[in-house]
Amino acid sequence: MPLIRSVLHMLWMAITVIPFTLAVLLTKWLGGSPAKVYAVARSWLKLSVDSARPLLGIQYRLQGMENLPTDPHQGVVLLVKHQSTYETFLMPAIMPRPLAYVFKKELLKVPFFGWSIGAMDMIHIDRSQGSRAFHKVVEQGKRLLEKGTWVIMFPEGTRIARGEVGDYKTGATRLAIMTGVPVVPVAVTSAKCWPRKAFIKTPGVVDVSVGKPIPSAGRKHDELMAEVQAWIEAEMRRLDPEAYTK
Repeated sequence: MPLIRSVLHMLWMAITVIPFTLAVLLTKWLGGSPAKVYAVARSWLKLSVDSARPLLGIQYRLQGMENLPTDPHQGVVLLVKHQSTYETFLMPAIMPRPLAYVFKKELLKVPFFGWSIGAMDMIHIDRSQGSRAFHKVVEQGKRLLEKGTWVIMFPEGTRIARGEVGDYKTGATRLAIMTGVPVVPVAVTSAKCWPRKAFIKTPGVVDVSVGKPIPSAGRKHDELMAEVQAWIEAEMRRLDPEAYTK
């Protein structure tokens, strides 16, 4: 049954991404604002998350949403635990502000999905450019944050297996410090149901816990990231104790 449900969900996503991508591109070509383009794309991401409940038996449970800033002009850098594709769809669906992902430019080549994200006001980088790539993140991140868009990053850089801890890189905290905005840590237990690189998903509940904003003013990027990592990993152990046996 999990295999059949996974196939059905994948087919559903493959079928629906085509008209939504065309809608995203058409909205942009007709002169729609970045907010309108984002709204169209977000509707497909929300549809994908919502459809996972009846098709896959996967639902989510939110904690700490009251910690998010309510000032529409307040930018933040969201730092999210990354275990699967699920949270990349989930975050725009649940967050009250538009999000801008920082992603590698290779994703722009993915049919339909890549075309959609390429049409939105986000930050794609060439990792081979090293420091130049980071300067682009700061330049574009500052512009987005100033207009109230939240920048979202996965500090571990890639999807991490359930119960494991990746290498928390400091690019996100450097961005926050240089732009003067707080960071908000987010723990997500998606690998319980949607393991990384796994086609077959299993029913269950994905817990999402949002921490309190951590000011970046006067902080050093490495010790700020250490605080973020400590909170996220402690929260992961609280939310998914079965995954941590050591």
